Amino acid sequence: MKREVIALLCLLLSVAVVISAAEKKEFKIPYEKYVPSNGMNVILHVDRSNPIAAVYIVYHVGSGREEKGRTGFAHLFEHLRFNESQNVPQGQWFSRLQSAGATNINGSTSNDRTNYFEVIPKNALEMALWMESDRMGFLLSKFTPQTFITQQNVVQNEKRRGDNSPYSQSG
Repeated sequence: MKREVIALLCLLLSVAVVISAAEKKEFKIPYEKYVPSNGMNVILHVDRSNPIAAVYIVYHVGSGREEKGRTGFAHLFEHLRFNESQNVPQGQWFSRLQSAGATNINGSTSNDRTNYFEVIPKNALEMALWMESDRMGFLLSKFTPQTFITQQNVVQNEKRRGDNSPYSQSG
């Protein structure tokens, strides 16, 4: 008898959840999508309720295809992209954005993507987009063997500390 009551309660709960889900309104965020001739996908959402802008750049390159014993390349290149580019000198990436009032400036790498992001006052949006485009198009000329070795050591140290692991508590 007790099993039948529990089974009936579970069935009723399942039906209630399904009905509740069906009654919920669909949540939509309005956006515009552009695909320039270079194939990049640009998604723009305008929200005028706050005087800030968020820039979020995603590259569909991650650690998923790295071979055992030869890992960390995606993470290494994530670090190298914060170093310098043709028009943003060494050590200026963070200071330029912070001087403009940016917060939450960072990047991360996962199995299938590498991303970069910053939250900025809306009057600094053009500068942030220009800086992102500069490191997209003009990064390689600034790679030096010393820069590569320095960032390789940083990534290896993070990996030893566990910073490179999902849900890591270190750092």
